[in-house]
Amino acid sequence: MTTFSERAGVEGAFDFELGISDFNFSDLFDAEKLRELAERFYAEVSDKEPALGDALNKYISAHGNGYEKRVESKILTDAAPFLSDFIARLFRISKERSELERSILEQNPVWKYKFFVQRRAVKTYKPESVGEFDHSELNRALTDLRNEAFGHTLVYDDELGIATMAAALIDAEESLGKDEEPNAGAREAVANIQRTYDKLKDKTFGKVYSDFVLKTDAAGELLTVKAALAIVEAWSAAEFYRKEKRWKAFKTPHALDYQSLVHLIRPEADLPNVMRGSDDELRRRVGFKLTDDRGTMRDALYEIDYCMICHERDKDACRTGLREPDGTAKRNPLGIKTEGCPLDERISEMHQLKKQGDPIGSLALVTIDNPMCAGTGHRICNDCMKGCIFQKQEPVNIPLAETATLTDVLGLPFGFEIYSLLTRWNPLNAKRPYALPYNGKNVMVVGLGPAGYTLAQYLLNEGFGVIGFDGLKIEPLPSEWTGDNGRQCPKPIVDLSEITEELDERILSGFGGVSEYGITVRWDKNFLTMVQLMLSRRKRFRAYGGIRFGGTVTIEDAWDFGFDHIAIATGAGRPTIVPMKNNLIRGIRQASDFLMALQLTGAFKKDTLSNLQVRLPAVVIGGGLTGIDTATEIFAYYPVQVEKMLDKFEDVVAEFGEEEALGKFDGEERAMLLEFLEHGREIRAERARAAAAGETPNFVPLVRSWGGVSLVYRKRLQDSPAYRLNHEEVQKALEEGINFVELMSPTEAVPDEFGAIKALKFERVDYDAGSGKFTNTGESHEMPARTVCVAAGTSPNVIYEKEKPGTFELDEWRQFFKPFKVGQDEAGTLRLAEAEKGEPAFFTSYERDGKFISYYGDNHPQYAGNVVKAMASAKHGYPHVVSLFAEELATRGKLPQAERDAIFDRLTATLDEQLRAYVVKVDRLTPTIVDVIVKAPLQARKFEPGQFYRLQNFESSAPVVDGTRLLMEGLALTGAWVDEEKGLLSMIVLEMGTSSRLCSLLKEGEEVLVMGPTGTPTEIPENETVLLAGGGLGNAVLFSIARALRDKNNHVVYFAGYKNGADLFKREEIEKATDQVIWATDAGDEIRPMRPQDSHFRGNIVQAMAAYAEGRFGQTKLSLKDVDRIIAIGSDRMMNGVREARHGLLKPFLKDEHVAIGSINSPMQCMMKEVCAQCLQRHVNPHTGEEFWVFSCFNQDQHLDFVDFKNLNDRLRANSVQEKLTNLWLDRTFGRDDFKKLYGRAA
Repeated sequence: MTTFSERAGVEGAFDFELGISDFNFSDLFDAEKLRELAERFYAEVSDKEPALGDALNKYISAHGNGYEKRVESKILTDAAPFLSDFIARLFRISKERSELERSILEQNPVWKYKFFVQRRAVKTYKPESVGEFDHSELNRALTDLRNEAFGHTLVYDDELGIATMAAALIDAEESLGKDEEPNAGAREAVANIQRTYDKLKDKTFGKVYSDFVLKTDAAGELLTVKAALAIVEAWSAAEFYRKEKRWKAFKTPHALDYQSLVHLIRPEADLPNVMRGSDDELRRRVGFKLTDDRGTMRDALYEIDYCMICHERDKDACRTGLREPDGTAKRNPLGIKTEGCPLDERISEMHQLKKQGDPIGSLALVTIDNPMCAGTGHRICNDCMKGCIFQKQEPVNIPLAETATLTDVLGLPFGFEIYSLLTRWNPLNAKRPYALPYNGKNVMVVGLGPAGYTLAQYLLNEGFGVIGFDGLKIEPLPSEWTGDNGRQCPKPIVDLSEITEELDERILSGFGGVSEYGITVRWDKNFLTMVQLMLSRRKRFRAYGGIRFGGTVTIEDAWDFGFDHIAIATGAGRPTIVPMKNNLIRGIRQASDFLMALQLTGAFKKDTLSNLQVRLPAVVIGGGLTGIDTATEIFAYYPVQVEKMLDKFEDVVAEFGEEEALGKFDGEERAMLLEFLEHGREIRAERARAAAAGETPNFVPLVRSWGGVSLVYRKRLQDSPAYRLNHEEVQKALEEGINFVELMSPTEAVPDEFGAIKALKFERVDYDAGSGKFTNTGESHEMPARTVCVAAGTSPNVIYEKEKPGTFELDEWRQFFKPFKVGQDEAGTLRLAEAEKGEPAFFTSYERDGKFISYYGDNHPQYAGNVVKAMASAKHGYPHVVSLFAEELATRGKLPQAERDAIFDRLTATLDEQLRAYVVKVDRLTPTIVDVIVKAPLQARKFEPGQFYRLQNFESSAPVVDGTRLLMEGLALTGAWVDEEKGLLSMIVLEMGTSSRLCSLLKEGEEVLVMGPTGTPTEIPENETVLLAGGGLGNAVLFSIARALRDKNNHVVYFAGYKNGADLFKREEIEKATDQVIWATDAGDEIRPMRPQDSHFRGNIVQAMAAYAEGRFGQTKLSLKDVDRIIAIGSDRMMNGVREARHGLLKPFLKDEHVAIGSINSPMQCMMKEVCAQCLQRHVNPHTGEEFWVFSCFNQDQHLDFVDFKNLNDRLRANSVQEKLTNLWLDRTFGRDDFKKLYGRAA
């Protein structure tokens, strides 16, 4: 027999023999072998337990249909231990499984003791009678009893030890109370107690024991036991009544007051709207490690002991919900529907198996309905708790118990492999006990968040090939983990630590969508790594990041590639903009923008250069869970930010000196920098103090002293979505130090002298408890605020329809896709039919040549709102996709394996060649400009002049210098030129910031992410006269636009501006695409014209245009009066100069009705159109004064007269202090000899 450890040493040889004969590890990834493995299991059950085997086989054959729930549960819970044993033998971990079972069952005395305490001790002793005891004597007597009579319990912690002693005494009392011979345990207990009394009769124990003997109505050996048990009883009652419940045995579920679900104080007497957690409940959070360790095994078992195991009485409301007589879901006092688990998870059965000491069997029952349970559970979902039968008292914490079941298994040797196997092979799953072989049909899943990755899982098990596209960058996993994406046997994960990391060091995968960037480190994102790995090992699955649906890949592309179906799971989209005055001044951003910047660029990590600048005080506007997460993460991020800045500043000062370093910052920036540095020193000092004291640093007082973080909501706390849906998260946030301010409606953002936010004005709102109505009071309050994040909700992502109107029908509110179902007409052809209101339907209105498009998650009105609902949409929706192909596949029959393999292999080979981007070369055009040329055929082919891309390197391959990973943030780069035949794309980069400077380090052949094209193609008219005004890098954009203009028979005059003539690049391309060029330079080298019609001007572009109009260049090709359209691209100041000149200096020379467009370089992050909203640009209608906002990544070309350029300039400086400091750090790093040897000239 060859073991894994023997084979693993051979390069590439990760296969090994399993513990079930005739099966190897590689067989667990082969559909036919999985079928054989299931048949082996069924045969084994039938052999060991014929009646159960017969029942299980019938149940599986019927696909679970027609079975009454209690009968089904009985079959599953009876069969699960057999499956657990089978899996343990499969991976040769039977010993470890037994040890885990023992460690669970070992806790049973705690629950027996808990029952004893709460049903007996506290009934015997009321709070007033407990006071009559000398607690120190009781404690001494109890300790002596345990030490002398029950010394074997000393190996346990105090709670389990005393519980074990109590259980032994209870058993002895029961045995001695019967009219039969006492058992051996009872006799041993009596002997031990008598021996202890004989030894200690003159000590405290003897005195206390004797007192209870006199009070106890019994005789003989029973009296001996009862008196000892009375000591335990009295001591337990005294402990129970203590304010602090130390042990699970003393914990009782508290009654629910739905109006007071969190613990609050109101620290400001003059403004009772402000609330915070009490000081004694504050937690000391340090950075971005996991903030919740998910509790202990005993914590989880406490919840299971508390659970009523309702499925045995058909009352498992946690799964099915609490229902009114008409079948509709009941609502709790907060108005939330008690619908139970959206996934219909077998919660009660899960608890039953775990209580029996069988986490593998428990997990097997979970994965029947929730195979992607790594993405649910503790601190993620609580719909099951809302449906718990306990509605008037604290519900069972089901998510904690579910996650504990998973982590118990993951903690076993091969635990990850066991969980992974159960997602594709679960012989208790009657719907699909094992994955089917590939059927030759391929589905494109758009969006790899919870809905998308869950849908991929289900479709893979049904035999479909799945290609997942996501707009975010998805980091690749190590090839040996994935088995080269399922092509080979992967490396078995023996210990979970092989694939997990500390969260503040973890590579930011990007996989998982909102679970990656929207959920904080309250949840262990290593679970996302597991989900990604499970899917990446599937031979018929591929994930491609940086693919924008509607930009990179369209519906038509999908059909051309050979996809058979498209599933849209793109999640939430456009954030809500709060209507208040000055709502887009510097310092105000959307919460989604902040969370993405924090959690996708790695700003929170010590080893990154990402620039995310926040100042205190900070205010978050909103009352949902996104607002809660944003508030806690700002609170945690600020100490990290200022410490990182202090470290960088000290490095820079050591290199350049303090005077030179500070000289790079203007007055406003210098003041901010000094503030950050002072705060960084205070954080560092607190760390040192805490280290000396041997305790965790306490940053809460410091952050609060600097202004803290407040979450402000327009209604009461009890009305906020976060409180109503998941008050536990509100409580946890208060424990981290944030304030919650209720009944305040924002009216105005107050700018400081530099145009940045300094305060927010709110109008206080009144609440009438009688009518339940809210009224504005007219009373104004001003709160200091240097950072504001808006978390006021989002709309579904239906951007494809906005880009390509008429593709999909939307609902009456134009928010969601209009729902359709698919059925057969009389001729047997599949046709769409509009769904009735409330009818489950998963298809959009799209239909073409028998192809359809389905939708899920936040795109679906019945499943929008949270992670687990999104996953439920996949569970409930995938059968509808399967049914589309059922008849065709049945008629066609099974294709030969080679033919099936070829279908998917051709598809992925095409996609790899078309979509994956590789650096061809990086050309330096000028001392500060480089041309990054990549091979990205589809991205290049889709380019139209004016559009741009998001360029990033991969964290897993980014160079590391001085412990700092040189990871690029997403760069918005316009395509300069494309070669469609060769699949080449050029992006020109001006090295003015951190990420742009890192472009020079890209190596030939390095894989990068090029998302796009995005933005809107520049409108190209026909037969017009067009003036192009390009400043600096804008010239890289304009020559492709100029070429397109010339192709449409337009006359093109080009004003090309540079600070220095030495910055000129792509001269030949510019000249080819224009009728005339006026070169303008501010200083330095002049640009000598090479064509007779061209000229040079010393000065800026506006001055050059004026000189041209005045005839100072002699004879010109055209008059400015002939200009129909002006397109300006350059810095915000340059474009604003053109805008102002058109109404001043140049007005006499221009026709009144000309069009003037600017390509607006707003700050950008996701560039996926209306998602993060960093690119929001303020517009003001010059005719009406109306204010409105434009997403610049949706349409970068904007009318110059509408753009608020001052606001644009201010917002471009949102991170300026960090950016300048990081640039100085890069100057230091790039200038070092060892760096130059490694990377050559970089900047």
